[in-house]
Amino acid sequence: MKNHNNRYARHYSLKDFGFEGQQKLAEAKVLVIGAGGLGCPVLQYLTAAGVGTIGLADNDVVSLSNLQRQVLYSTEDIGRAKASVAAVKLQQLNPDIIINSFKIMVTSSNALELIADYDIVIDCTDNFAARYLINDACVLLYKPLVFGAVYQYEGQVAIFNVPDAEGNKTNYRNLFATPPDPLEVADCNEAGVLGVLPGIIGIMQATEAIKLLTGIGETLINKLLTFSILDYSSFVIDITADESANSTIPKNETEFKATDYNWLCGMSSRNIQDLKPNAFLEKINLPDTIVIDVRETGELPKANFQNLNIPLSALSENIPEIEANNIILFCQSGKRSLKAGQLLLEKFGQTKNISHLKGGIIALHETINEQTR
Repeated sequence: MKNHNNRYARHYSLKDFGFEGQQKLAEAKVLVIGAGGLGCPVLQYLTAAGVGTIGLADNDVVSLSNLQRQVLYSTEDIGRAKASVAAVKLQQLNPDIIINSFKIMVTSSNALELIADYDIVIDCTDNFAARYLINDACVLLYKPLVFGAVYQYEGQVAIFNVPDAEGNKTNYRNLFATPPDPLEVADCNEAGVLGVLPGIIGIMQATEAIKLLTGIGETLINKLLTFSILDYSSFVIDITADESANSTIPKNETEFKATDYNWLCGMSSRNIQDLKPNAFLEKINLPDTIVIDVRETGELPKANFQNLNIPLSALSENIPEIEANNIILFCQSGKRSLKAGQLLLEKFGQTKNISHLKGGIIALHETINEQTR
């Protein structure tokens, strides 16, 4: 770095970092996928650290329920695109770097082109479909991947697709060879998360990226760090490379782009229509339509529209006869309603039009609240 920039004065003074380390950051390009609970601290600290080019990809908007943990945003930002809001605030934090904002959902059709331009990818997503997709894209492009995840009071961090000293290289599929059943893994919408936890894990992800870029310290290559906020306990396990897990990764760009990761991870069905909140509200009052709440009795929030409550546990044992041709299902977050739709599909086949509320009643309430602000 030719000129002293007082913004990074504390970095210059660091032993084994100094001007050389700062220059490496300035020349680096890092892509952050997801600008939510994990993405916010990652973006803020990489921006402050002086990473030369930062890409951020997110297609979500700011909701009131985000603000408990996504401290890059404020109440005035509710309803606005996270990618747009984040880009402006990050550029204000550090106008010396380049911020590339992508208001898109990263899919198999655009991931390879997006990731190709960056040195490191940081996965800050919150669902298995996105994690497998990002992992597979990084494997195909030989890109280092910094992984992070949170659940209630516990978080995880790992580095994939980077050879260790012995030349061994692992990826996310060596940790989870096959996607779990979505019903067996609750997300933060259902299970909750203490707001400070994503901040801690996100900072760890940013730290690992900085260490990778500058060569300082020991990184979590082929290792998984698990951290509990309840008692500050942590442990690190080694991840073993397993060629059988790699056999499930698409072999080339054509195979990758043909892979439906939402379907692969049980987050969508080709014969069950996903209804966004506004479409759901339009269709529930159509003739010859029945709306079924598949949550357990007493779950909150209550629905303020006419519906029939048949818990998924009851549907799994006995599916009643349903006369209506249009069946609309909903639950808390959209997972159980999709599973219920698959059960009904097995019974009724294509004789019924089956749809479900994507994102569940939580997404519905957030949409209504945003529209009435």
